[in-house]
Amino acid sequence: MTSLPTPDPAAKKLGLVIDLDTCVGCHACAVNCKEWNTGGHAAPLPDYDPYGKEPDGVWFNRIHSYEAGCGEASRTVNFPRSCLHCENPQCVTVCPTGASYKRVEDGIVLVDMDKCIGCKLCSWACPYGAREFDELAGVMKKCTLCIDRIYNETLPAEEREPACVATCPSRARHFGDFNDPESKVSKLVAQRGGVELMPELGYKPVNRYLPPRQAQIQTAPRERAAEGGNKLLRLLDKVLSR
Repeated sequence: MTSLPTPDPAAKKLGLVIDLDTCVGCHACAVNCKEWNTGGHAAPLPDYDPYGKEPDGVWFNRIHSYEAGCGEASRTVNFPRSCLHCENPQCVTVCPTGASYKRVEDGIVLVDMDKCIGCKLCSWACPYGAREFDELAGVMKKCTLCIDRIYNETLPAEEREPACVATCPSRARHFGDFNDPESKVSKLVAQRGGVELMPELGYKPVNRYLPPRQAQIQTAPRERAAEGGNKLLRLLDKVLSR
């Protein structure tokens, strides 16, 4: 089994903030993620039987849509799901070969495909369903936060962000350093009561979700807005855990 590295207080904690209020479920993030990663660090992301009755494939971003509320108060909530780059990732600790690891310098969780034996223990351990098995290569793959993009100095500074963030037409996705209180992601979480998914598990996911705003609580304190968002996320937790 693999042990986690000792956290460096001065290191970055990179991750995403996803605004459930503005996500329109267009799947642009999923498509551009696959487009970028197929030619990048993650190697080709295959499709299985793409034009058949049961198409499937390797996707680092998946979008789920739910109807929340009832009657006139109901609304569609689109819920993007990808690796949350947990501070205490169970997927890393169960890996028997050390293929799954967490980087000390920025907190990104990655897979060394040269060490991966495709045993799928990491996918069983991940409660968020964020691991993808490449049947053709026989290895596990996952979101890398586009490390080959965010550190690419040949790109203009404004383009050094994950492909999913760069392509989102409604700007529902945001990328940054959670260890920097002045970063955009830190300010969004503070202002909107950003919440983590399944906090009771203790894995401390880095990514945060901004809860949908409701007309009757738009002027309410942030705590009340966060409470409403937590109720929705608890519902989503139950759906994902089935």
